[in-house]
Amino acid sequence: MSDGAISQDEIDALLSGVSMDGLNSSGHVGNAPTYHFDVATLQNLANDLKPKLEENINKYTGAAFSVGDPVVEQTDRDRVLAKLPEVVVGVNADYNEGIKGSHLYLLSPEFALKLFQLMNNEESTEVDDMVLSIVSEVISTHISSQITQIDSVSKVPGLAYKTPESVNESKAMIMFPQGEFALTSYPLTLDGKAYTLWECLGGDAAEGITKALGGQAEEPLAPIDIPTGGVSGMNVSAMGGAMPNMGMAGGMPNMGMAGGIPNMGMGAAMPNMGMGGMPNMGMAGGMPNMGMGGMPNMGMNLGQHVPNIQSLQFPNLQNNMSQGEQENISLIMDVNMEMTVELGRTQKTIKEILGMGEGTIIELDKLAGEPVDILVNQKKIAKGEVVVIDENFGVRVTEILSPMERVNDIS
Repeated sequence: MSDGAISQDEIDALLSGVSMDGLNSSGHVGNAPTYHFDVATLQNLANDLKPKLEENINKYTGAAFSVGDPVVEQTDRDRVLAKLPEVVVGVNADYNEGIKGSHLYLLSPEFALKLFQLMNNEESTEVDDMVLSIVSEVISTHISSQITQIDSVSKVPGLAYKTPESVNESKAMIMFPQGEFALTSYPLTLDGKAYTLWECLGGDAAEGITKALGGQAEEPLAPIDIPTGGVSGMNVSAMGGAMPNMGMAGGMPNMGMAGGIPNMGMGAAMPNMGMGGMPNMGMAGGMPNMGMGGMPNMGMNLGQHVPNIQSLQFPNLQNNMSQGEQENISLIMDVNMEMTVELGRTQKTIKEILGMGEGTIIELDKLAGEPVDILVNQKKIAKGEVVVIDENFGVRVTEILSPMERVNDIS
């Protein structure tokens, strides 16, 4: 079980939207990968699992939980965070055979403690390792039901998942699936008290289950191939019939357009339309201006491609937070951090260290009365003077280091 403490590097990563393994706050590098899964197919699966979840959880607890209609939606990390309490129990059970992908369950600590109380016939006031073990056991049973249901429709060779690992963390510290994923919410009630079990299926796992159950996943549009050196045969038909196929031969555009627009394919005999044998299509310097009813203006250079080069602009180093930074830091306000006061340092040889004994005086590199350093997660942030409060030592902050001093200290 985590004590809620995170390192300074992790704090810096959260504030910048990048996690320690190079992932951003949504859990992926750069643009999120695109997965295609059918919410309706996953909804049918959840509906089939509803009675099994109710049967299993009541069998384990000996209680009479009632499971309501589950809801499946396509969502992302930010939208899920808005649904969750500040601290959650997360159970990671990724699919790793047959179907591979992220698989995460979430529930409130209150729900976890209730399961523990019912299954062990004893009270617990905190989510410890015993409580997390009970939660993992319940989740394993539900995943086994899910695999059985998938196999009843389509045999997936060796379909398996990793042993569930449960944590009790601030919701901001939970590693969610990458990009868009499928969220299933199972509402449960017991003695008038409402609980929720959330299941997050990563896009990769959701796509695999969709295919296994025969769902129809929406296919992406074909990419548009735009050459970098001149224009010769730019096929943009993937964007609909209203887009022209500008297959150019010998510099002549073949404008075969759908939707009742005439085909202006010019043969050997060409009428003089204002450009010495070439049709005047509103060109200026070889650039066709194709402003057609709802169509983008496709100004194209028929010669060499000229890149748009702009100078790099660096932001000023200011001690101000943007709205996004303020939202990020609000997620970690309740995270515990280690604060220490450093009286001084010195270096000793191994011989000197081995020769130390009771009564040995170690001289530090600070003068008596000199301000001491105040560190958070081993990074100096302030200076202060030592004080005695009753019989305890304390430190009075006398100086907060500037952002530039803190950056220099880190480097």
